[in-house]
Amino acid sequence: MVIVGAGFTGLWTAYELLRRDPYLKVMVLERETVGFGASGRNGSWCVPELNSGPALLARRFGRERAIALYQAMCDTVDHIGRTCELESIPASFEKAGMLLVARGSGQLPALRAAQREYEEYGLGDNHHLVGPTDVQGVPRVAGMEAAIFTPEGACLHPGRLVRGLAAAVEGRGGVVHEGTPVTSIVTGRRPAVETSFGRVQAEVVVLALEAYLAEFPGEHRRVLPIYSLIDVTEPLSDQQLAQINWRTRVCVSSMRLTVDYLALTPDQRILVGGRGAPYRFGSKIAGGSEAHARTHIGLRTMFRSWFPELGEVRFTHSWGGVLGMPRDWIPQVRLDRSTGIATAYGYTGHGVATASLAGRILTDLITGTDSSLIELPIVGHRSKLWESEPLRWLALRYTQSALAHLDARAEAGGRPPSGRTIAERLASH
Repeated sequence: MVIVGAGFTGLWTAYELLRRDPYLKVMVLERETVGFGASGRNGSWCVPELNSGPALLARRFGRERAIALYQAMCDTVDHIGRTCELESIPASFEKAGMLLVARGSGQLPALRAAQREYEEYGLGDNHHLVGPTDVQGVPRVAGMEAAIFTPEGACLHPGRLVRGLAAAVEGRGGVVHEGTPVTSIVTGRRPAVETSFGRVQAEVVVLALEAYLAEFPGEHRRVLPIYSLIDVTEPLSDQQLAQINWRTRVCVSSMRLTVDYLALTPDQRILVGGRGAPYRFGSKIAGGSEAHARTHIGLRTMFRSWFPELGEVRFTHSWGGVLGMPRDWIPQVRLDRSTGIATAYGYTGHGVATASLAGRILTDLITGTDSSLIELPIVGHRSKLWESEPLRWLALRYTQSALAHLDARAEAGGRPPSGRTIAERLASH
């Protein structure tokens, strides 16, 4: 078995295959280093949420399959925690839940609509609409009108998890080759990969590239690379955290259209992340977009508006990375026996848990195991291709700018997005 890509998707697949059959020969090839992409750079969220919510999934695949996918994602969060314990991976896994915040009246309609959707699909017991002081240990956010709290969410150290998975794969007999670019793939009855160092044949080749699939020949319209950037504060004292009542490592986000996310690290830093770096023409992935000054300034400004008590706190680290967005925002996992190629991608920023689920699904598909996982709606799903350039660039740049404007208007004047603007319709899958 040859797996291209040593991120979460590739390493979880390798790990699950070897756990299923320790006699398998599994090789993971990585152009850079283990966890070089989003797996080593993400914002630490390990949650059951997808960008495609239960209503969208139900419209596409039916109510029962949509609910089954959510339940599988919840199980996956726990599976990751158990694996960290089993393999002694020091990933600082902590299941403290997730809080979705409405900051100001402009975000309240979206929050209430989200809660109604959870209740409509039988998920109300796991999602509770709460007031600013109704949940113990969650941070006190300036301007918070209400929030949705769910216990189904965890934080972890992504770099330690991805490196720990690589060690676990090698400990179970797999091989991980870093610094090994794949130059081409041979498909068919005897699939193979060509590398800078020679050819490797396999029964199945797994493409575990996520956003970097856009760089693969013939696949540049399959997934859209979108940047997410992060800034991290200096370590905070117990007294500083008590000022804002942040007492657990709960994942925190607001209802902004342009996406934000916050987390507390094990060494008591606050991580704040979000979108904003502009899409590059032709789906180009470039290191320069990982340090977009205006976005980093915006993230730090946002942090200070959330927690004015911490206005003097310094930021010590910043970075960015690229995530993969399919045309309909729905992840996809599949195995094509005629070509010998398996793929999993399209997590749209929620890859920590989804990649682990994808690894178990791919394991069942490759080994021919009949399980409930291979019945999930993301299995075999194939979204439409993204539009050709320059239409793709024009639409994405316009949407990014317009959504940021709508967020600013809602925060400044309390006027909620209508859901009827061109940008909102473009972003609604």
